[in-house]
Amino acid sequence: MLMNRFVLLMLGLLFLVGSVAAYQITIYAPESVSVGKPLLVTGTTTYGIGTPINVILYHQVTSNTEVQRKTGYVLTDGTFRVVFDTTGLKKGTYKVEVPLEGLGDSITSRLVLLIDRSDEVALSSFQEQQFTGTLTIAGLAQGNQNSGIQVEVTDPGGERILGPQYIGTNPRGYFSVDVPITKTGVYDISFTDSQGFIGTKTVSVTGTAPAPTITVTGTVTTPGELLSAHTKSSRDAPAYFEVKSGSYRMNVYTSSDIDWMMEYVDDRGISHTVLSRNQLNPEEINIQGRGKTIYFKIYPLKYADSGVVFLYAENAQSVKVSQTMPSVFGTVPPTPAETQKSPVMPVMGAAAVGMAIVLIDGQRKK
Repeated sequence: MLMNRFVLLMLGLLFLVGSVAAYQITIYAPESVSVGKPLLVTGTTTYGIGTPINVILYHQVTSNTEVQRKTGYVLTDGTFRVVFDTTGLKKGTYKVEVPLEGLGDSITSRLVLLIDRSDEVALSSFQEQQFTGTLTIAGLAQGNQNSGIQVEVTDPGGERILGPQYIGTNPRGYFSVDVPITKTGVYDISFTDSQGFIGTKTVSVTGTAPAPTITVTGTVTTPGELLSAHTKSSRDAPAYFEVKSGSYRMNVYTSSDIDWMMEYVDDRGISHTVLSRNQLNPEEINIQGRGKTIYFKIYPLKYADSGVVFLYAENAQSVKVSQTMPSVFGTVPPTPAETQKSPVMPVMGAAAVGMAIVLIDGQRKK
């Protein structure tokens, strides 16, 4: 009798162990995710529908430090999922894990690398702005010169009001965009480039809406704004630009793919020539704006060069291409052929003939 009870007990224990060993869990997580983006952990299991599955996020430095704990529930298809918020977490190696042991060949942990690239974008526009109906976003995107970045803006209510929209960058990596807004509060601005998500910046807008004003298209009144225009240029056909200054100091510079020469006539009528760089660096001036128009003439240093030249202006009201040569640069210079036909020679010839006649006449009188 005792033997039978012992056999039954052993069979029960073996059945219990077999039942536990039959359960399996496999979790999945991305190898890397950018800080600020959600970390999605999914899994499959043989546990029954509705079974709670705890998943823990650890930060791995010298030891595991628990950061967050989430609970997912097994669905009808045997899967479960949890989402971790990575906002504010430090970059580095993390581990997601289901704290269960003795599940046979289950995979209950994964390593995840959190990447933080937020320092690759630096805002030059104010991160605290007074409400004017426009949110100004301007800054520098490192490693994205002469290309662009993708910008997405959400308002204080979480509604997306811009993008994702591709914004071009200048030769230095600067970008700028104005976004119409209707409310005050904290706006989230997310940046992405060809390598993936960069990071999120916040801008706080305070104050109240001003009285309605008439907006003049193409003008800028916010310091730090960057405008540009471009056209073809060669020695025979220089490019001409008109830059309307504001009340701030302006930075005006060319693109840098060709060694350009810059001539400009300032708002006092004084002519200047700038040639201090090479094709790897743009020609540049810094000048105080007085609300007047400054005229520019851009052409390549080498006669063999030609191409499209960009003229960039920071803090200007407008930048545009002149379709004709501005009068401040004088008349069109003569062609080489016209220069060779100098009127001096005929005059000198006539004078020589006159002198010959006088000499001959003098000899006759003698």
